[in-house]
Amino acid sequence: MEPAPAPSPLDSDPRSLLNTRFGLESFRAGQQQVIERLLAGRNVAAVFPTGGGKSLCYQLPSLCFSGTTVVVSPLIALMKDQCDALRDRGIPAVRLDSAMTPRQYRQAMHGVRNGDTKLMYVAPERFFNERFIASLGSLKISLFAIDEAHCISQWGHNFRPDYLKLGSVAKRFSAERILALTATATPSVLKDIQAAFSISDDDAIRTRFYRSNLHLRSVILDQQDQYAHLLDRIRSRRAGCTLIYVSTQATAEEIAERLTDDGIKATAYHAGLDTDTRVSIQNEFIASQKGIIVATIAFGMGIDKSNIRYVYHFNPPKSLEAYAQEIGRAGRDGKIAICEMMVVPEDRVVLDNFTYGDTPSRQNVLRMIEILSGHADEFHLSHYRISSESDIRLLVVRTLLTYLELEGYLEATSPRYDHYKLQPQVTSQTILDHFQGERRAFVSSLLSLLTKGRTWFTLNVTLATKRLATDRERIIKTIEYMNEQGWLVVKVSDLTHGYRWLRRVDDPAALADQLTTRMLEREKSDIQRLDQVFLLAEARDCQAATLSKHFGEKRTRACKHCSACLDEGPFDMPITAPRTLGRSARIAVQDMVAKYPDALATPRDQARFLCGLSSPVMMRSRLTREPHYGVCRDMPFADVLRELEGG
Repeated sequence: MEPAPAPSPLDSDPRSLLNTRFGLESFRAGQQQVIERLLAGRNVAAVFPTGGGKSLCYQLPSLCFSGTTVVVSPLIALMKDQCDALRDRGIPAVRLDSAMTPRQYRQAMHGVRNGDTKLMYVAPERFFNERFIASLGSLKISLFAIDEAHCISQWGHNFRPDYLKLGSVAKRFSAERILALTATATPSVLKDIQAAFSISDDDAIRTRFYRSNLHLRSVILDQQDQYAHLLDRIRSRRAGCTLIYVSTQATAEEIAERLTDDGIKATAYHAGLDTDTRVSIQNEFIASQKGIIVATIAFGMGIDKSNIRYVYHFNPPKSLEAYAQEIGRAGRDGKIAICEMMVVPEDRVVLDNFTYGDTPSRQNVLRMIEILSGHADEFHLSHYRISSESDIRLLVVRTLLTYLELEGYLEATSPRYDHYKLQPQVTSQTILDHFQGERRAFVSSLLSLLTKGRTWFTLNVTLATKRLATDRERIIKTIEYMNEQGWLVVKVSDLTHGYRWLRRVDDPAALADQLTTRMLEREKSDIQRLDQVFLLAEARDCQAATLSKHFGEKRTRACKHCSACLDEGPFDMPITAPRTLGRSARIAVQDMVAKYPDALATPRDQARFLCGLSSPVMMRSRLTREPHYGVCRDMPFADVLRELEGG
């Protein structure tokens, strides 16, 4: 991609803006290089550690461009916090998320269209929403910024299929320049980011990963000693803001309750809490000097708090990338912060089983291919429906569909909603008075096709395209325009995703083998990531150097303050004795297979049932309510599967 032409800046002096609009005296490492390249019209990648100031790299340039800066982020909490902070500085910014009311959405889009609002935050899935696409059509996008850009790499630690399509989205809307940002890109993931967004090596800016004020510690414990060790650490160290990461919602509630009972006030935070509760907990923690949060990974994304003194991993993270992101929230004020990982052998079983639970059986992959093959050359389908029919988890379905796109079988077209409901806020005549000529005739004909219900009108868009001899896009744009003007309220339902066949599947069985192998390779890759975490915890070498090397930064000197450097390690991971399926578990499987032959047709399905790893069919069949569900949850999935396959 050729660099975009240089902008006609409203104020092209970055240092002046830094001081006058953001109240800062100097740039942090890497920020000026990124901003200068963007102002020159180039595509840029910024790999800064957590807390390294990535957001300024798009916030400041947004004030220099005549068009809109679109920031793509999966982190709703980050969107809200940054919009609030920008408004406090007199910089209008909006976030478009599912929590907005129709009125809020109209006001937000009005501010963007008239140029009052320069920054617009959106989630990646918004770009596959036909209503949003219709509303973006006439916008000039000066900067397209992608946060958490590592999600684009299918071999990265947090692959999100929607991210793979953002490069084509940027081209579709003629974005003048692209900025890809991440804190956790290994060298290979950075190469994937550069390839996806046409970023040259000279425009890939990576700043120093190592932070000397983060003191890494680890310990390997027996499970019965795990909580006592955490309690001792909190009591024996000077009080300070503390994050305790756990792997499940139930553990978050349990540990917070136990700490509170032991005289240490702690609050649980996880995705199972309602939005208002989560916001209240987060705000209280941000304002505190000694607050303690026990959280799943749902907490911390985009949080702006400088004085977190301790990050404890009561359960280990799934990867070194996740670990780096979570400990990166500590010590942003430059003062010493301790980051300690507490590992028990049983944690490995739980984390491994999470990974194995996502891998579909070959039979289910073949079923999904057969369902797809039955569709016409161009078609729409519900991801939820195909997940249910093929018994493959929703995110895995999206990943498999993305693989079919990468292999040249399918091409994604615009998603659409099957059902539109409209509620007029003014009379039809009032609406028509705003149009003339052909446009008035078109709107009049469109309104005449509405079917009245009790309080809402229904529009059959497919029928309307035929009756009006027009394309769907014009109808949707017209509806969105009337919605933005406040003339009607729109409700949509039943999202379906569009595809067209580029080449048909000649050999479904061979393709099922290929995709299953690919998913098993990904499973193996995820298990290897866990190996890296547990190896780091064993503290056989300088932990800071080991972590830095993983992210492409070579350290020649030891840190002198991690568990390895302090001679607390190395630790030996206890080898747990292998367990076998008991007679009762085998009888239970036989009984369940007889009762649910379709849901438990393969050894992998049966292993998932015994290990408590649900699937769409298990949920629908209420298999998860059977008393034998999860009886082997403490056994490694691989061992259970091996025994079932061996008979």
